[in-house]
Amino acid sequence: MVLVVPIVLLLLALLPPLPLPIPLGALQGSTEPDPSTPALLRLSDTLLTHYRRGVRPVRDWRTTTTVAIDVMVYAILSVDEKNQVLTTYIWYRQHWTDEFLQWDPAHFDNITQISLPAESIWVPDILINEFVDVGKSPDVPYVYVRHHGEVQNLKPIQVVTACSLDIYNFPFDVQNCSLTFTSWLHNIHDINLSLWRQPELVKFDRSVFMNQGEWELLYVLSHFQEFSVKSSDSYAEMKFYVVIRRRPLFYTINLLLPSIFLMVMDIVGFYLPPNSGERVSFKITLLLGYSVFLIIVSDTLPATAVGTPLIGIYFVVCMALLVISLTETIFIVRLVHKQDLQPHVPSWVKHLLLERATALLCIWDRKKFSQTRTQTKLNHYSSEDPREREVAGGTRPTPAFATPAEGSLLIHSILHEITTIRQFLEKRDEFRDVAREWLQVGYVLDVLLFRAYLVAVLAYTITLGTLWSVWQYA
Repeated sequence: MVLVVPIVLLLLALLPPLPLPIPLGALQGSTEPDPSTPALLRLSDTLLTHYRRGVRPVRDWRTTTTVAIDVMVYAILSVDEKNQVLTTYIWYRQHWTDEFLQWDPAHFDNITQISLPAESIWVPDILINEFVDVGKSPDVPYVYVRHHGEVQNLKPIQVVTACSLDIYNFPFDVQNCSLTFTSWLHNIHDINLSLWRQPELVKFDRSVFMNQGEWELLYVLSHFQEFSVKSSDSYAEMKFYVVIRRRPLFYTINLLLPSIFLMVMDIVGFYLPPNSGERVSFKITLLLGYSVFLIIVSDTLPATAVGTPLIGIYFVVCMALLVISLTETIFIVRLVHKQDLQPHVPSWVKHLLLERATALLCIWDRKKFSQTRTQTKLNHYSSEDPREREVAGGTRPTPAFATPAEGSLLIHSILHEITTIRQFLEKRDEFRDVAREWLQVGYVLDVLLFRAYLVAVLAYTITLGTLWSVWQYA
């Protein structure tokens, strides 16, 4: 008996220990959290231990998940008219209800909200339809979750979107670009969209907008609608129309004012005498200066394949007006020069321009235009000696005392020279009369064309001013 007890003890020592009893909670797959663990860690472990981020967070699959979204425009980064691309920086907010992320705050030290990694929970696949490029947006890896299951996802986004840009009214243009938020996969029965705030609050919210750039934010319109593709399921989409306006001060100073100054100098150039050659060189200099100006500003004007801005047409019209002004100047200068190759002014031209046009144009010194070449010749002949008229006509008798042959030849030679000089002087007077007549016609035509040119420029200016006023207050 003494030997049996040590043998039994030795056998018991060699046998493996029996397993401990498994708690009931462990058999059910759950363990009680350690009360010494911080409340945030206990809450995070409780929410995410058995959470499946790949499944829409509803207990009944027929329940629709409603996502409320909101947009606040922070800045307009760039507007690419050539590629029809708008780059904006927005603050995007969305919230929805996750039925699997709910807890009783009394069990977790009265915690009512917690931040969780966005990659650990279900996030709706809401995208912007107009996306054309991935912007340089900062990564915000967390979302806020409240105890009743509301999830808030707040993040800034650099949005590079396609937009139909209308540059016809440049630089007084207003652009309307849309941002369409929709679920790329889920139909409206799974994910529906709504607006976080009231439309009036979204429309005039400029609280975060940086308005020191070229573009000014007018308002943001919101609109909800349903759409379907090829008679398939309906999808919900929320549109935000971002309406912006360009600030035209820079372009007015650097584009419009220099062009206006050159046009004013062209009008002032008409006050140069029409019979001076300086006007032609002055107009040519203005035309060359305007051409250089257009070359400089060509890079500033937006270039698109859709249309041409109205300011480009304005520059073309100004160039055409300068060319018309130069053509008119060349015509007038050609009219008042080279009179020795021109005939007398026709009578109908004298009557039309020197009489009718002077009265129409209110030229008060038109009496000087009524003096004709015939009156000038009559006045000239009335003051000359009758003996000289006989010499000019070749009928003056030879003096009685010139009987010797030498004296007679000398007198005839002197009379012939006098007659030649007289004919030359008459011819010169006739050229001067022709020159004076054409100069008078050129002066009247110059005044007439100048006033017509001035009326065209004024009408053009009034039209542009009216259009600018309409665009400004539209």
